[in-house]
Amino acid sequence: MSSDLHPNVPDTEYRGLVGLLPAAARPYALLARLDRPIGWWLLFWPCTWGVALAGGAVLRWDLLLWLLLGSVAMRGAGCVYNDIVDRDLDKQVERTRSRPLASGAVSLKAAWIWLGLLCLVGLGVWFQLNLTAKLVALGSLALVAGYPFMKRVTWWPQAWLGMVFSWGALVGWLAIEAGFSWAMMLLYAGSIFWVIGFDTIYALQDREDDALVGIRSSALRLGDNVRAGVLVFYALALASWAAAFWIVRPEILGLTALIPMALHLVWQVSSLNTRDGEDALVKFRSNRFAGFLMFLACLVLGQAG
Repeated sequence: MSSDLHPNVPDTEYRGLVGLLPAAARPYALLARLDRPIGWWLLFWPCTWGVALAGGAVLRWDLLLWLLLGSVAMRGAGCVYNDIVDRDLDKQVERTRSRPLASGAVSLKAAWIWLGLLCLVGLGVWFQLNLTAKLVALGSLALVAGYPFMKRVTWWPQAWLGMVFSWGALVGWLAIEAGFSWAMMLLYAGSIFWVIGFDTIYALQDREDDALVGIRSSALRLGDNVRAGVLVFYALALASWAAAFWIVRPEILGLTALIPMALHLVWQVSSLNTRDGEDALVKFRSNRFAGFLMFLACLVLGQAG
């Protein structure tokens, strides 16, 4: 494949498995962001939190694998859909103008077909869920469909993304416990605040281009108060998760499971250089590890609760 199809973004892992694909297939892998696995990790972790906190991570380890496959496929489908909607805007932003649709490497018709195939994989995962989880999973489709338009109408598209990326916490919980729980809702709320925080950090990379083309983001809205804003969102996330943990196991000892996650989030905020896009990317990507720490906390509580 010619070098002009290499995405001009620092977080790509293009030279990994994607680089081994046949030349004709690589633009489709890039369109689904398969070269950037951080996205599906961040979609996957809330799913595991729901399963683990509900007490099903050990007995339903197979479900975790299905949810991983679903996260890869549906994150890819979401990216394809987003690029279909944003193909004209992407041409105006330095970091996104080389994306397959914006650059012309993939046609609009082919993108729609690729989107359909990814959704079929997601459908296969959907059939592994119980009825309650299936119905709730369907509810995410409206949120996914609306997300690409949020950056045009609100300064807080990160909040909408938080609802989308955190939906798996509800699905994961209900796949184990098919009934309403305040612990489930607080886990979901905490995940939303977490996503707002880390996606605000991610948006620091695009502040100048976003301002020029009229794209709105929490990073622009917060201005010089990004670090303080992210700290508030992370604090709200931890408070929500602590409340969820307390419902599952009302003991102070249970809350200590959150300490590693809390320390990691404090490190992110305290060391964040809001003027350095590369540092922002490092902090953003570290949330893959943060998600794992939260999974371990949910696993401990879920098995002990």
